[in-house]
Order: sequence, then C-alpha cells, then structure tokens
Amino acid sequence: MTKQTMTSFSLLAPAKLNLFLHINGRREDGYHELETLFTFLNYGDELTFTLTNTASIEVTGDTQGIPLNDNLIYKAAILLQNHCQISFGVKINLIKILPMGGGVGGGSSDAASTLLALNKLWKCHLSLDELAQLGIKLGADVPVFINGRSALAQGIGEKLVDVELEKKWFCVVHPNEHISTAKIFTHPNLKRDTPKLKGDWQQQTLRNDCESLVKKLCPEVEKTLQWLLKYAPSKMTGTGSCCFAEFATQKEAQLVLENLPNTWSGFIASSVNISPAHTQLNAIH
Repeated sequence: MTKQTMTSFSLLAPAKLNLFLHINGRREDGYHELETLFTFLNYGDELTFTLTNTASIEVTGDTQGIPLNDNLIYKAAILLQNHCQISFGVKINLIKILPMGGGVGGGSSDAASTLLALNKLWKCHLSLDELAQLGIKLGADVPVFINGRSALAQGIGEKLVDVELEKKWFCVVHPNEHISTAKIFTHPNLKRDTPKLKGDWQQQTLRNDCESLVKKLCPEVEKTLQWLLKYAPSKMTGTGSCCFAEFATQKEAQLVLENLPNTWSGFIASSVNISPAHTQLNAIH
C-alpha cells in the first residue's frame, strides 16, 4: 500500500454476509423488525479520498452511471459536511468490485466508509455512535459497517451486539441478477412472522426469510443455491442475489470458484471480525 497521508488515503468498503436473516414483523413506518447475523469479508470496493480547499464534493471512478444526487457516497459526504458545517470538500474515487443488487452491502459499505474516512479527513471528531445515527438515514445496513464488528443485529438493523465468529473462507457466487431490496421488502408474499430468538442463537435453526420468495421471483438464484449445494450447505445473503457457502480453508473455497459456470461471477474471501475499513483507518495517523 502506498504511503498514507492525512490529505489523501484509501479505504476498503468491505462486503458483508448475512449468515441468517429473520423477519419478525413490519412496522407502521414500513420498516421491518428483523434479526440477522453480519460478518465482514476481507474483500470489497476501494475508495480514495483527497482533501480539497473548496467545499465541492466530487465522486469519480466506477459510479455505474448513477446520478450524483442518488449516489450513496455523495449523499454520505453531503450529510456529514452539513451536519458538521465543514468548509472543506473532497474528491472521492471509487473502484467498484462488489456487485450492485447482490445483497453483499456494496452501497451501504461505500456510504459507511465515506462517513468514517471524512470524519477523520475533515477532523469532525464524531463518535462511532454519532456516525451510525447519521448513517441510518442512508440505509438500514449502514450502521453495522460503521460499527465495524461482526454483530447480531435487531430492530431495523440498528441495534447491534458484537460477536466473535470463527474465521471461515467463503465462496460467494453472483448469478448476474440484480435484486431490488425494496421490491423484496414490499412484496406481499414475504415471510414476516418469524418469532424472535430466545436464548443462544447458535443453538437454533436459522435461515434467510427472504430466500424462498427470491427463489420464486428469480430462478437463477435457486440454480445457484443448488449448484453450491454440491460442495457445502448453501445460503443466500440479504435479499440476494449473491449466494455463498463456507469452508475451513482457502484451498477448498478456491476449488469451488474454479468450477464456477461461466455465466456467473464470484469471488472467495475470508471472514474478519473487525472491518478492514477500521483496520486501515486505525493505521492512518
């Protein structure tokens, strides 16, 4: 990695996996009560932040043609700039690695890494809790990326309890389908009545409540889950479309990736209990 300075540095925006996702009910405001277990992967988008003396915020790189005002990176920067009344600006360059609409948290992770980086670059001195309160305005998954620890999440995803998980290697497969989170969470056939966990979650039967609906709406996801099942128990993350299987070693995960049908894409990565964005940020002085 190149020498880091306080006027310009890069941060990873890591992928997340939902190791399970239970939906307990729907609130009057449209949000869902849920319980989910988040783990981070040592793999993700890369964002480079360069301080500028004007107040403008510029986002370059792999922006996928998303209008600036709809870009979560831009929204995060504006949110923090206004909240802290910052007169500086920033140039942010994105190298996009994570698939959009894949359920691995790419947009939320980009937004969280932006808040974390600019809090340091602009010397805002906000606590992680304060950043998370801002982040929830951008999306329900943003606080877990700001918290930066493997966590059991409840509420709409903002109530976090840190957990220590054993390191695993994951093969993550993207069937090249874009799944709209909003479409899944507003669908009338989504299962919304799973009882809340009681006692130790590790002793209970766990699943992704979105999976059965997504398989019906997107047969390619079902094919992916069936294909992965040849190697290990398969699961879908978030609202899809990415599916994954876990392995004890890098070699096992790599062998699965090498057999991947060429109509799909994928990657392997190890899980980490502390987000790589936090590890990198702590190394910048």
